[in-house]
Amino acid sequence: METSWRDKLAAGEIVIIDGGTGSELQRRGVEMNESAWSGAAACEHKDVLREIHADYIRAGAEVITTNTFGTARFVLDAAGLGDAFETINRHAIDAALEAREVAATGPTAVAGSISCLPPNNDISQYPAESVERDAYSELAATLAEGGVDLIALEMMEDTRHSVMALETARETGLPIWLGISCRVADDGTTLVGFDFPNTPIEETLQALLSCEPDVVNIMHSDPDAIEAAISTLRRLWQGPIGVYPELGDFEMPNWNFTSRLTPEDLAERSADWVASGARLLGGCCGTSPEHIRTLSEALPRLNTARRPSK
Repeated sequence: METSWRDKLAAGEIVIIDGGTGSELQRRGVEMNESAWSGAAACEHKDVLREIHADYIRAGAEVITTNTFGTARFVLDAAGLGDAFETINRHAIDAALEAREVAATGPTAVAGSISCLPPNNDISQYPAESVERDAYSELAATLAEGGVDLIALEMMEDTRHSVMALETARETGLPIWLGISCRVADDGTTLVGFDFPNTPIEETLQALLSCEPDVVNIMHSDPDAIEAAISTLRRLWQGPIGVYPELGDFEMPNWNFTSRLTPEDLAERSADWVASGARLLGGCCGTSPEHIRTLSEALPRLNTARRPSK
C-alpha cells in the first residue's frame, strides 16, 4: 500500500503514529519474557498482536510499528528462542500487515522496529561486536524482505551500539526513522541516554545524524524531558522531528503503568511539542489506543499550534 507520511511531513503537516505495543500486549494479559520482554509474544499470541495493531489504526494511526523491538537474534538466544528467530519475526511482521489489510481505510505505513535492547535488559550482556552487528543486519534484512515500509530505530542512546544498528538499517535502502531516548541526568539539566547516564544525548546525535535519517524522533523518554530534547535536536537537525514519549516505568520484564498522564493530558502536551517543531506524534510504552484516538481527535487543535519552521 502506498504511504503518505513522507509527503505530509514534507508539507509540514502532522502525522499520527501508534502507541505502545509491548506494554499493550502486557495490558491485554500476554506474559512478558524474562530475557526478551515482548519479543517472544508473536510466537503464541499473533492474534492479540494483530488486534492491537488494528485498534491503533482504527484510533487514527497512520503508521504502526512491528513488535520486533526485542527480536534481534542475540536477544532471542538469551531467552532460549534463537531457533525461532524466523517464526517470531515473520509472525510479528505479518500481524502488522494483516491488521493494515483489515482495518486501514487510508494510507497506512508499517514501520519495522529495531532496538539495541541487550539480553535481559542488561548492558553488560551485549555479545561480541561482530555478533551484535550481524544480528542487526539480519533483523533489518528480515524486516525489509517481510514487507515493511520503513525501519524505525528505537531507543538509540549511545555512540557504539546505536551506530551499528543505524549503519546496518541503512543497507536495506528503506527510509529510516531515528528514535532517540533520553532522560535528565542527576545534575538536573544535562540530557543523557536513557540507559547510558554517562553519554550526553548531544554526543549520540552527533554520532548518528551524519547517516542522514529521514526523521528523528524523541521517543521512549519522560514527557518532562521532551522540550529540552527538541531544543537540543533543533540545533543539530533541520529535518522532520517526531515525539512519542513513554508513560510509566520498566522493571524487567514488566511495564509498570505508573504515569497519570491521561489521553487528554498527552494531547495537551503534544500541542506544546508541535509549537516547538514536532510534526510526528504518538506514544511509546504505557500509551494505549485511547491515547492515540485522543491525539487524532485533537488534530484541529494541534494544527493550530503549528508555527512556521525556522
